[in-house]
Amino acid sequence: MDAVKLRRAIARTRLAPVAAFPKRLVAVARHDARVLRTSVRWLVASREHHNYTYELTKLSRSHLAWFVSVVCDLPVQQVRGYLKEIESDDALRQHISSATAGAARRGLADTQVRYARRIGWYAIVRARKPTHIVETGVDKGLGSCVLAAALLRNAAEGHPGRVSSIDINPEAGYLARVAPWSEVIDLVVGDSVESIGALDRPVDLFLHDSDHRRAYEKREFDAVESKLAPEAMLLTDNVTHTTVLADHAERTGRRFLAYRETPVDHWYPGDGIGVAW
Repeated sequence: MDAVKLRRAIARTRLAPVAAFPKRLVAVARHDARVLRTSVRWLVASREHHNYTYELTKLSRSHLAWFVSVVCDLPVQQVRGYLKEIESDDALRQHISSATAGAARRGLADTQVRYARRIGWYAIVRARKPTHIVETGVDKGLGSCVLAAALLRNAAEGHPGRVSSIDINPEAGYLARVAPWSEVIDLVVGDSVESIGALDRPVDLFLHDSDHRRAYEKREFDAVESKLAPEAMLLTDNVTHTTVLADHAERTGRRFLAYRETPVDHWYPGDGIGVAW
């Protein structure tokens, strides 16, 4: 009996798991060794302790371009142009790097600029040309600056807009306090649900990125529903952990789609973008 026939014969017996164990063990060990090397490298080289930043793999970036193309009904070539636009914005990169290096929290942040899925936020804003964005959860203000960069480009093309960036921490948003990005950002300090209720302008684009507990995420989407402009778009940064936006889309008769990112050389598996429109 040749080796192939022998393997097939064993596969039909109770000995199959035992025979396959060495090969399975090697596969797991190789995977775990890669993760361990990446984790150790990150522990030594990075200062970040939450809201991790990283680059996307080439494949993940391609999938993101197609995701935005579908949800915004644009040719994928145009979306790729938007992605290149934010990635080649040297002024924004220099600002983020220098502001991080000089910030009070610089000991817990990396100066290397890595946007990950946020380039998708940028492309969506460039595509949709919103007048008013509401973002909940600011932290350093990296996402706020990315949104602002898109709004500034839109304004140069005759489509002005602003972003209301809400965070309960008064120290949040140090990256978003420098012109020209600060010129289109309204930093709002307070509880996000209460702040949404106090909005006096319709919301064209809403992004949940604050308290990621399922119940709180639901409260935000419920609160903003009556504030939305016609054809508004809803985004969540929590799509890899809950079905809150998907459920909200189903209840309100919207379409829903999700994208999951894949980081380059990072132990963290990544987050994603959920969109309802």
